[in-house]
Amino acid sequence: MTPLVDRFGRTHDNLRISVTDRCNIRCVYCMPESVEFLPKTEILTFEELVRLAQVAASLGIRKIRLTGGEPLVRSSLWVLIEQLAAIEGIRDIGLTTNGILLADQALKLKLAGLKQLNISLDTLDPDRFLALTRRTGVESVLQGIAAAQDAGFERIKINAVAIKGFSEPDIVPLAQFCRDQGLELRFIEYMPLDAKDVWERSKVLLMDELIASIESSVGPLVPVVGQDPNAPALEFHYADGSGKIGFIASVSRPFCQSCNRVRITADGKLRNCLFAVDETDLRSLIRSGASNETLAQAFRNSVAEKWEGHEINTSRFIKPDRLMHSIGG
Repeated sequence: MTPLVDRFGRTHDNLRISVTDRCNIRCVYCMPESVEFLPKTEILTFEELVRLAQVAASLGIRKIRLTGGEPLVRSSLWVLIEQLAAIEGIRDIGLTTNGILLADQALKLKLAGLKQLNISLDTLDPDRFLALTRRTGVESVLQGIAAAQDAGFERIKINAVAIKGFSEPDIVPLAQFCRDQGLELRFIEYMPLDAKDVWERSKVLLMDELIASIESSVGPLVPVVGQDPNAPALEFHYADGSGKIGFIASVSRPFCQSCNRVRITADGKLRNCLFAVDETDLRSLIRSGASNETLAQAFRNSVAEKWEGHEINTSRFIKPDRLMHSIGG
């Protein structure tokens, strides 16, 4: 079948699948304290997700990342991973998790075929963790990280959202912790997907500011040579060779021109951009008996309509109706 190429020549081989909109914490940049989750009947079944992944693989999708909400609240997620790993053409399966439930599941996930693991951790301080997530649990996250290392995950990435006026005390401790533990830290610039619409550009802790803090207190950084042009993070080595760190600068240095991702939400909506304002209803198609070719054409049509970029830095930017937990991280 024809690969998923948009009108700007970008080939899409990376699919992010949200398996649930439910979450066991309430991060302020992601969702409100009180939220009404989707009925379970509106969430795609494992069978439906596998079929859509098979169609996507036939169109050139090679990488799948499972997200949420918090994907590990979905019962027996390793069963889905095992089924996805068996799809012809799928070479890499990743997972983004807050890590709270990871300790009990890490080995099962690894044995099922999970290759890449990203764990969200914005602070190591229990009080600051509570302020940001509205829940306790930082010790559980640390236990999850240790369990993942014990299970044999070799390249574990730690995702930390950077918010000006809050995150500054956490920059150096997180960088030092990850360097000491052999983890790859990823700082993510704060994006306009919060629940209370309080985002503004002045609250974004920019990549250059993060680098300055790390270099002044941890060590000088050197850009990684030969970086993946489709990767969202700009990667750096510590100059002394002890560790790697990355920055997802969605605001200050958008990477839209090299984006190769499409997304399926937990309720089966196909989105060609994190900030898309239009969606394609795959759930209705699949539950009404649509053929694989019809589903494939829905993928093609969505990618064909993809815009050049999200325009966060312009007056033309339109905030999506969905919040981050509902889209999929």
